[in-house]
Amino acid sequence: MQKPKLVIVGGGSAGWMTAAYLNGALNRRGEDPRVEITLLESPDTPRISVGEATIPSMRHLLAVVGVDEMEFMKVTEATFKQSIKYVNWVHNDNSFYHHPFSSMRLQPIDYAGRDWLQSDRSIPFMETCSVQPLVCEWGRAPQMFGEWRMGARLNYAYQMNAQKFADYLRDFSTARGVTHISANMAAVSKHPNGDIAAVTTDQGQRLEADLFVDCTGFRALLLEQQMGVGYQDFKQFLLCDRAVTMHVPYDRFYPGMVRPYTTATALSNGWIWDIPMQSRRSIGYVHSSDFINEADAEKEMRAYQGPGCEDLPCRFIPFKAGRRLQQWQGNCVAIGLSGGFIEPLESTGLYLSDLGAVLLAEHFPWRREDQAVLAERYNRLMANRYFEILDFINMHYCLTKRTDTEFWRTVQQKEHITERLQAKFEFWRHKPPSAHDFQDQWFMQMPTEAIAGAQQDQRPVTDTGGLWNHESYECIMYGMDALRDECDQWFGTQRPPTKVHPAIMQRLKMAHQMLPPHALWLQRVLGMAEYPTATKPAGWVA
Repeated sequence: MQKPKLVIVGGGSAGWMTAAYLNGALNRRGEDPRVEITLLESPDTPRISVGEATIPSMRHLLAVVGVDEMEFMKVTEATFKQSIKYVNWVHNDNSFYHHPFSSMRLQPIDYAGRDWLQSDRSIPFMETCSVQPLVCEWGRAPQMFGEWRMGARLNYAYQMNAQKFADYLRDFSTARGVTHISANMAAVSKHPNGDIAAVTTDQGQRLEADLFVDCTGFRALLLEQQMGVGYQDFKQFLLCDRAVTMHVPYDRFYPGMVRPYTTATALSNGWIWDIPMQSRRSIGYVHSSDFINEADAEKEMRAYQGPGCEDLPCRFIPFKAGRRLQQWQGNCVAIGLSGGFIEPLESTGLYLSDLGAVLLAEHFPWRREDQAVLAERYNRLMANRYFEILDFINMHYCLTKRTDTEFWRTVQQKEHITERLQAKFEFWRHKPPSAHDFQDQWFMQMPTEAIAGAQQDQRPVTDTGGLWNHESYECIMYGMDALRDECDQWFGTQRPPTKVHPAIMQRLKMAHQMLPPHALWLQRVLGMAEYPTATKPAGWVA
């Protein structure tokens, strides 16, 4: 039997994550080569070098690929990420809350949310059920020097240089059997049924394949331009459409620590990511061009950093939030930006590429006659996940209580809240979120129409993928001060002080004694350089 041939068009993080994962999953890391994998990468495509934060699922990808965690962290300048810290999202007053990866929910029944709602809410909710908010504020690593001695491990993800990550996966994969061709795609040939037969390079190479993966970014050179797949715009619910980004080097602006978390600070017309790596921070102001111009957005980003950064270069990146109506059409699959984009408020950029590769390995068409059935299921799963992410990101905006700019007043309006999210909120006016809400994710008043672009499967969206459960919704809702009026109705206005369970207090004591400063761990274990502490810039949010 002839080996199936797969051609990936486009490199970058999406292309090389796909190549590396498929080689790991389908070819047993090159030891049992059952699929011929070729990646065609244009040498002329500009590379966007920004810091990227991930979610814990990235550790699965690295394990399947066969990457050593410490080597990966050294090469990509990676740091640990234990949480996202949201600053100024409720009010413009430097208040904040954390969305950490680990929590301690006492069993057999999780009373954390109920107990907090019945209290005076004087302690942030996540600090009553997780040690990671304070571990993050202390600047501690989620790892020890030597053997782990704290019981259940703290969950974590990474913050890293995405360009170096792509280069690392390229070298790792090509050493294990993936073919890399550096050339531009010049032409596309098709079969009579409309499937892609081959792509031809500007060097005259003809690359035939059974399956093609489009990783060409927003241009979607194969899925849109060749297969004619349209785009569903999320602009109504996610108003931001542009980012201005900048790298802040530690040799000039070292704040005295490397934060073990990503910061998302709400500004006048959007929010700014702040991602610490081993030699620099990556910051980027995600904003709406309908509410602020480029000059003012850049000025606001530089004011966030503080004095002395006027000579640091920055770049603007336009984007369009939305998704392809099908991720897989014919024998072409889009992974990464070619399949869609949702602003990275919950670090889902690389996750969607990760998921696309994982699902493709799971639904790989070993027989051509299976392709249509597998594609329909793949499209359903990916569409559900896009809408699950859309609802969750939309929730951060619509729960704000800020009224200081037109942008923040606009995002709270009903027409800018997804119908699914409105239905969830309406249900939770009668009871708070709980586990079974996310097993049958269907509430009254949810839309009943089929997913746009669906072909055979005519069911509406159901976000039961498990990316975010009731604990995650509790974290954001209670961090954003939701259900305050309902709590007064349910439990009265004279409620007892918030308490922290003794188990959390004991674990915090252990963490304070045993977990080293994040920067110190990076220096001793990974060889990160030591930097002199600079004066804290004005306006800095720790």
